[in-house]
Amino acid sequence: MMSPAISAAASGTWLLGDLRVNRIGFGAMRLTGSAAFHQGTPGNRDQSIVVLRRAVELGVNHIDTAAFYFSRLRSANELINSALAPYPDDLVIATKVGPIRDASGEWADPARPDQLRGQVEENLRQLGRDHLDVVNLRIMGQEDISEHFGALAELRDAGLVRHLGISSARLEHLTQAQAIAPVVCVQNRYGIDMPSGEQMLRECAARGIAFVPFFAIAGKGREAGVVQAEHDEVRAVADAHGVSPAQIRLAWILQHGPHVLAIPGTGNAAHLDANVAAGTVRLMEKELRLLNSIDR
Repeated sequence: MMSPAISAAASGTWLLGDLRVNRIGFGAMRLTGSAAFHQGTPGNRDQSIVVLRRAVELGVNHIDTAAFYFSRLRSANELINSALAPYPDDLVIATKVGPIRDASGEWADPARPDQLRGQVEENLRQLGRDHLDVVNLRIMGQEDISEHFGALAELRDAGLVRHLGISSARLEHLTQAQAIAPVVCVQNRYGIDMPSGEQMLRECAARGIAFVPFFAIAGKGREAGVVQAEHDEVRAVADAHGVSPAQIRLAWILQHGPHVLAIPGTGNAAHLDANVAAGTVRLMEKELRLLNSIDR
């Protein structure tokens, strides 16, 4: 295990609405098993709880989760509740709504606007909270999200939700949402070998909105994790800094602007330490140019 002097605060901070978070956060999807959702081997519950508590010890105060993050034996929200409640005052828990999984883990049709309140309440019950800090609407192919986002804005007005964001969004979705209520973050796929998110990244910077990339380490492996051979360019930069390729991927993400928040997920304490330590890695311009040349 790395030095306890490692701190997520080294990555800098950003405001999600009125909630200040360190830019290195934690994604809870990997807590439930060796692969996301109902695939793979269920995770070790005690180990997952250790990882969550270690994350808070390291200064992580932004956790991304969802009620649909569960495997055959594990629920990410239940693990978070068991490990961290009563919650630290500065801990921000962001959840997602929109996708639906039934009790067996099978995916169903995306939620209608009138079903979003039930999804918010399910997250509240599982986390043991009376409000949610941030709720992201995961967009599931809708051309217009006004009705869905409007339903969440009503829950915000009712006090069940503090701040709203969107996920898997296009620029027109951001415009539609901002016409209804403030948007504090956009969660989209983005990474060294997934350049399609650059336009949204720049737009979020221009509008003062947090950009929260997911699969920054897994890349094209997505929910299955890192499955492809690592790029030679990433390995070369990692060797030069004496760190892992995963840490270089996170450092690259963070250097795209102060509004970028990383949420790497893991069920392994050593990997967690390494992810948080990536917030101290500073890449030189020539290294950024080399990494930017990948798959572009």
